[in-house]
Amino acid sequence: MNTAVPFGSADGQWAPGAAERSGLLDLLGVAAVVLDAEGRIVLWSPQAEALFGYTAQEALGHHAGPLLVPPQHLDLVLRLFTEVMGTGEIWAGAFPVRRKDGSTPLVEFRNMRLLDDRGDFYALGIATDEATLSQVERDVALSTRLVAQSPIGVAVLDTDLRYVAVNPALERMNGIPARDHLGRTVHEVLPFLDARKIEAALRQVLETGRPLVDEYTVGRTPADPGHDHTWSVSYYRLEDPAGRVLGVAGLLVDVTDRQRAATEAARARWCLSLIADGSARIGTTLEVDRTARELADVAVPELADVAAVDVLDSVLEDRRPADPGARPALFRALAVKAAYPSEAVRAADPPGHLARYGADRLVTQCVRTGRPILVSHVDERDLARIARDPEAAALLARAGVHTYLTTPLIARGGVLGALCLTRARNPEPFDEDDLTLAGELADRAAVCIDNARLYQSLRDAAVTLQRSLLPGRPPQRTGLEIATRYRPAGTTLEVGGDWFDVIPLVADKTALVVGDVMGSGINAATTMGRLRTATSTLADLDIPPAGVLRHIDKITADLDQYATCAYAVYDPHRAACRIAVAGHLPPVLMRTGEPPRFLDLPTGVPLGVGGVPFEDTTFDLRPGDRLVLYTDGLVETRHDPLDERLALLLRLLDAPDRSLEDTCDHLLDALRDPDDHDDVAVLIARLR
Repeated sequence: MNTAVPFGSADGQWAPGAAERSGLLDLLGVAAVVLDAEGRIVLWSPQAEALFGYTAQEALGHHAGPLLVPPQHLDLVLRLFTEVMGTGEIWAGAFPVRRKDGSTPLVEFRNMRLLDDRGDFYALGIATDEATLSQVERDVALSTRLVAQSPIGVAVLDTDLRYVAVNPALERMNGIPARDHLGRTVHEVLPFLDARKIEAALRQVLETGRPLVDEYTVGRTPADPGHDHTWSVSYYRLEDPAGRVLGVAGLLVDVTDRQRAATEAARARWCLSLIADGSARIGTTLEVDRTARELADVAVPELADVAAVDVLDSVLEDRRPADPGARPALFRALAVKAAYPSEAVRAADPPGHLARYGADRLVTQCVRTGRPILVSHVDERDLARIARDPEAAALLARAGVHTYLTTPLIARGGVLGALCLTRARNPEPFDEDDLTLAGELADRAAVCIDNARLYQSLRDAAVTLQRSLLPGRPPQRTGLEIATRYRPAGTTLEVGGDWFDVIPLVADKTALVVGDVMGSGINAATTMGRLRTATSTLADLDIPPAGVLRHIDKITADLDQYATCAYAVYDPHRAACRIAVAGHLPPVLMRTGEPPRFLDLPTGVPLGVGGVPFEDTTFDLRPGDRLVLYTDGLVETRHDPLDERLALLLRLLDAPDRSLEDTCDHLLDALRDPDDHDDVAVLIARLR
């Protein structure tokens, strides 16, 4: 350990009061004894009394040898005394002495000849307990060796917080020789660290005596000026055996690698957490726009300040992508999310907007090559290649965008679009880890977006087919006012099975039909079209409702399908309605002055079961009566009991002044959720 400058003296010069006494001599208890030339004791210090047990009155004037030396060693001691007095050479060694109490401890001696101003000789003996001295020597040797060879940096500062000692490990950490530390403060030696904070901590330890353990400091030193290092620092106050404050000691360990590993592990856990969160939150529905919004929501603010999700318009329109060599790329913006109000949002394309980006734009290059692009530090030229036009580039500049990345949305080997991320308030630039994480999220979202796009395409086809198979505006029949509604399922492909029909019959009669093919999709829509055609054909034969259902039952069984149906025939001349039901929910009769009620009809079995007869029921209708036919999609849900939903239907219908059109809309608005998984058909007829 390199040392210099005593405590309390920065320049190495001693002055009265500049340094307090050391406690080391007190610890050793050094005794002083002076003998005349004859060997008689002429001076006896208090420490001698403590060491040998004799008071000054008991020792002074006596020959030291017989008093202090055991008889067996007396001749040797006298011979050594004679040599010291005759030659003037110093003798040093340890030998046992006889204490007053009879014990013979081993004592370390230094003996030398003295000469006074009259030319007389005296002998000075300095002595201390050998066991105490050996312990101190071992402690000093051990401490010196440990500090000098320790890989832990050690610094000792005085009460003015100036270096008085540093070990080789600290020299290497700081990249500064020990001699350039000594007598200087932390700020003077290491001005590039947060010296004010360090010295405040040292002063706190010095004043309170409470150590600081495992505090972290980050900075750079001349040993490695190009990289930040992290040190674990512990400070404790130094005191002598008497409790006098000597200064502060500091222990420093370079934990840069450990801290970096911990940081990387924490980041890895964060990335996995974000990916897991994205897996749970992205793709909750089969809707393209909503999936894009979910991707943006996951990316902000955890990964970016602003996120934009743009899809190639050719993909959404299910067209063949443009030739990769074509200059522009036409994007449809699906989602934009910002962590805070920012002009960068104005620079992004608003959802639903079509924007054309030239071949020099980074997002165009991303979708053309299918490779992500990272710009860690954005400059003015980069902004021009990020934004759609100069005005948007100026908005990004004013927002403080300083880093950018874009990664393609790839599913089933095709590029759908891109996820674009920027940071402004977040000071950290995007790095390769961020690019990898963004790619993971984009990959998950791309599959969901592509699934939603494909499902939407198929659903649109099913809805189109369904609507093409349903009648247009219902004809106005003699004595009847009629309103109808059809609404496809809110999500996925669950459309295509429900239908309604209003069929003119002979003698001014009218057939009212509502049916529901079990299942969904294009197959259900196709079956529905066949059953509707067959029903219309059979109705022209003026067959009773039960007979029509019997024939339709056979047709449905041949198609290996099942369906429910309510078939009613209204005869205006008899003011009567004849109805049969095949496994369908009961119609509602609304009569002026009475609460709405379900018709009490034989339920029957669904069409397609085969061989089970159906029954007709006839009831009278009065002017103003309303008959409400509907499919189960109006009232059935996955969470509510059917009885409660049917009771709610009756309460909603208990408004006789509402028009038929308004009644249809009111029922759909009140009973249907946008995400319902079943389509619905409603037919309401009122006697004029």
